[in-house]
Amino acid sequence: MFETTPTLDSVCDLLQETGGNFIPVYQDVPSDLLTPVTAYLKLAHGSKYSFLLESAYAGETISRYSFIGANPYKVTRSGPNEAITGDPLVPLEQELKSVRYVQVPGLPRGSATGGAFGYISYDCVQHFEPRTACDVPDPIGVPESIFLYCDTVVAFDHVYKLLKVITHIRVPEGAGRSQIGELYAAATQTIQATIDVLYADAIPFPEQPPIEMGNEIVSNTGQEGYMEMVRELKKHIVKGDIIQAVPAQRITRATSLHPFNAYRYLRTVNPAPYMFYFDFDGFQAVGASPEMLARVHRRQVFNHPIAGTRKRGATAEEDERLAAELLADEKERAEHVMLVDLGRNDLNRVCTPDSVRADKLMEVERFSHVMHIVSNLSGELREGKSGFDAFRSILPAGTLSGAPKVRAVQLIYAAEKERRGIYGGALGHFDYSGDLDTCIGIRTMVFKDGKAYIQVGAGVVHDSVPESEWQETMNKAMSNLTTITEAEKYHYRLQQQQQQARRT
Repeated sequence: MFETTPTLDSVCDLLQETGGNFIPVYQDVPSDLLTPVTAYLKLAHGSKYSFLLESAYAGETISRYSFIGANPYKVTRSGPNEAITGDPLVPLEQELKSVRYVQVPGLPRGSATGGAFGYISYDCVQHFEPRTACDVPDPIGVPESIFLYCDTVVAFDHVYKLLKVITHIRVPEGAGRSQIGELYAAATQTIQATIDVLYADAIPFPEQPPIEMGNEIVSNTGQEGYMEMVRELKKHIVKGDIIQAVPAQRITRATSLHPFNAYRYLRTVNPAPYMFYFDFDGFQAVGASPEMLARVHRRQVFNHPIAGTRKRGATAEEDERLAAELLADEKERAEHVMLVDLGRNDLNRVCTPDSVRADKLMEVERFSHVMHIVSNLSGELREGKSGFDAFRSILPAGTLSGAPKVRAVQLIYAAEKERRGIYGGALGHFDYSGDLDTCIGIRTMVFKDGKAYIQVGAGVVHDSVPESEWQETMNKAMSNLTTITEAEKYHYRLQQQQQQARRT
């Protein structure tokens, strides 16, 4: 049996020194015989709700940690047909406000060691900014938000090839050493039970139904419908109502592919800063998002606008030429500067004005298949403001709505005439420590009832060409559509081989 860290004596000392009531404990175990995929399959087996979070910096370098959680102690769902309605952050704040978190050595600060994991849909902007409220149908039928509250999380440390199996001790007011000792022993048992599951020989692979090849995609707008949205929004730009808007189309693709098999393929062909697989009991969210929405770490707020895209070059020389061409494109630069200004405005509403700055401005970041113009913004939260306030101020990102934001959101609803759901919203985690880290719901697939839903948009400005904007949306959809098609081909061939083997 491995040792639990910190020791019981250290836990008691830390609780007394800090006045905290909530402390993580963990064990480090070797991970050389496990991968994040196999660990997830073992831990999630039999659980209705679970997640796997991974990351690849700039699409090329694997980040240090991957996080896995299952069997949450509580799940909250909000929306018109749910027990919770209105602003989904209110019950989240209530759940976490009593936590006085104690940071312990050896665990990554600002990482997903426990808390609330899930999503907040784009449509929650109607609660954060009531002027955008409207009554439009929800064709997919998913809640406005879902949070999985997890005390126990497994963190893959890719640098040291270790698994950190983490759980938390909730300490009642006035608890003495004897009671803390009992809670410590129970936490150790929880950790050991998790390790036993991880080290079990059997890997419960997802049951893959027979693959049906040849399914076609269906757009909710079609090419002409999307181009008409572009033309209508350009009229509002001429009128001076907006400067930019980001209309989207929804592509539906019937498939019997197991969603986790889609994720397994996606993570190998399109690594991204935010890769995720969420199982929400009835539907799954699968994605590789390149763009942070909001991150809060030690009361510092971060936002990373991405706008401007070129494909990667076949050679290092071509790559450099395309990057220089991207940075020299006046239209791309103008759009990016506008979105940086939007991000600054969002931060200024919750941060001290003199703290808001661009830590990185208009630099090219390279991902596996494309390169983007990226800027990094940050600011320090004002007194009386929290990470929840920062999140409300930033959602939805200007890169998924437009400018001015409120009017752009109103016009997008009028044009699309549907709820967006997870697309353009946020996925990630809100930590017990008060930190949070969320990405934008783009390059994301929602699997539900035998269909995969993919939504894609393009930024419309005065000089936009409707056909070009439609083509941009199709280009953005191709990574996910290709993922489904290629994963289907693989499992179809595998099933054919298995059938042939049974015949012989």
